[in-house]
Amino acid sequence: MRRFTWFNATSLSLGFAFLYIPMIILIVYSFNSSRLVTVWAGFSTRWYGELIQNEAFLDAAWVTLRVAFVSSCIATVLGTMAAYVLVRGGRFMGRTLFSGMIYAPLVMPEVITGLSLLLLFISIGLDRGVFTIILAHTTFSMCYVSVVVSSRLVSFDRSVEEAALDLGCTPFDAFKSVTLPIIAPAVISGWLLAFTLSLDDLVIASFTAGPSATTLPIKIFSSVRLGVSPEINALSTILISLVTIGVVTASLVSKRRIVQARRDEQMAEQTA
Repeated sequence: MRRFTWFNATSLSLGFAFLYIPMIILIVYSFNSSRLVTVWAGFSTRWYGELIQNEAFLDAAWVTLRVAFVSSCIATVLGTMAAYVLVRGGRFMGRTLFSGMIYAPLVMPEVITGLSLLLLFISIGLDRGVFTIILAHTTFSMCYVSVVVSSRLVSFDRSVEEAALDLGCTPFDAFKSVTLPIIAPAVISGWLLAFTLSLDDLVIASFTAGPSATTLPIKIFSSVRLGVSPEINALSTILISLVTIGVVTASLVSKRRIVQARRDEQMAEQTA
């Protein structure tokens, strides 16, 4: 084993400091009573109250959540279907083109993707709004779902599915009753990844959003360009808190499952 030297400890400390000290400063100044974000004038939760009453931010947050939920659901369905075709479809005409079109958004710059979608919507006369943002987010997040589900299907034991077919199940029933429950963790992971990417997207949404639909990242970016306000600090603190709660919860659930699996293995060994 490698020794944990002072050089490693210093490097690790500097890395964590670079990542998290700015967040800590942001959280502290979100409780600042002064409108000037760089001048501390006392503890106050004033800006959280004003944030709750800010209809522009609330509307943008609601649009962002709707777009993220709908686009991630559609992307999960389409991505799972694409992964199934790529892994189980064998060789067919146009397979290389199909796989290239699926994985292209992974390496395509977001500016190119957003601009191409904007030109497409203009050419077909589709007004930009919530619907166009959903289509755009589905387009680029579907490939991520496909990659996650494909990795699970490649390692999938097909003998279980074949046994279901031998027992009289139709291919659809075998997929629904056997394959889908086994790959469900990958499907859920793909949905969560698509949901997170949609929440975080700024570039593609800025090309495909219209005057009637503004997502939260666009609203924050436009507000920051005019100067950082304490409400932005409060909003950022809320987002950091939600992410922290989600990560801690997922970690605790994962740890609990590992402990439970070890207990089951010990009980099985004792029984045997």
